[in-house]
Amino acid sequence: MAQDLDPRRPLDTDADDDVQLRPRQMAEFIGQRTVVDNLRIFIQAARRRGEALDHVLLYGPPGLGKTTLANIVAAEMGTQLRSTSGPIIERKDDLAAILTDLKPGDVLFIDEVHRLNRVVEECLYPALEDRKIDIIIGEGPHAKSIKLEIAPFTLVGATTRAGMLSAPLRSRFGITQRLNFYSLDEMTAIVGRSAQILGCMVETGALEVVAGRSRGTPRIANRLLRRVRDIAEVMHEGRISAEIAAKALEMLEVDARGLDAQDRAFLGALVGKFGGGPVGLNTLAVSLSEDDDTLIDMVEPYLIQIGFLTRTPRGRVATAAAYEHLGLPPPARPADDSAPELFGFDDDPTAG
Repeated sequence: MAQDLDPRRPLDTDADDDVQLRPRQMAEFIGQRTVVDNLRIFIQAARRRGEALDHVLLYGPPGLGKTTLANIVAAEMGTQLRSTSGPIIERKDDLAAILTDLKPGDVLFIDEVHRLNRVVEECLYPALEDRKIDIIIGEGPHAKSIKLEIAPFTLVGATTRAGMLSAPLRSRFGITQRLNFYSLDEMTAIVGRSAQILGCMVETGALEVVAGRSRGTPRIANRLLRRVRDIAEVMHEGRISAEIAAKALEMLEVDARGLDAQDRAFLGALVGKFGGGPVGLNTLAVSLSEDDDTLIDMVEPYLIQIGFLTRTPRGRVATAAAYEHLGLPPPARPADDSAPELFGFDDDPTAG
């Protein structure tokens, strides 16, 4: 039978589960073999020399394990992790307070490192290279600059937009690793590990169902698994078969390819209102009552990844695979439909 709710259980159980499900060692991390193998070698070399690990930049789509890897780096180095994010560090004094508090070998993790204030970023350069930071004491004509020594440390920066990093900051990372989407087999293994930690009664077929709808992203997989668990506990006595998992995900409006309601609304507008395109991004955003950044960051990447959407010089175009997924016949397109205009300009500047 489904278990009774425990009133003593913390309310923010999802956050607790997220921490619980994160791997704590390299050996527990599934997927990203090239990244993991490289980091393992670099960590072993640094430990043998008794030095701090070189600064590390991790980039890639959200939810692939950048924060988890930062925690693992600190654990494997046997040091403490200090976490913050780019937008939080607003002033040089904030950065100085963080850096001077670090112990030798500590790992400073800055999420969204591309959003660092430019003044703060420039103050960070001497800390990364010379392990010194300039601070100003006093005001006016009596002010003077002094240099403070900083303990050897490792900066682990994470970003979903590596192209927005300034060249000087990017060049100061000695180790740069890109995280890619996970394969179906890797996702199935991740869901299986999470189900075991959560104590779910899950059949093998159900693991594959959840994994196949998770967009190759562990964060999404763990979120879907928790919701499927909730539905199974209330409606199916906690047992999760492939059929139950599929029905639960249908209740969550996640289809067999991992598309949610927002994705289908995007494709529906592109196909239904604009004949499959080409159509400009701004026009699509207005028709969906969304902003451009939401579509660029949250909707388009996955649709492009699975081949449902293409970007052309004249705008967004739905592919034949998108029509097939929607159960519609693809329209006949002119052979040069995606070719740029030779004369004149698209009236939508965000088309491409």
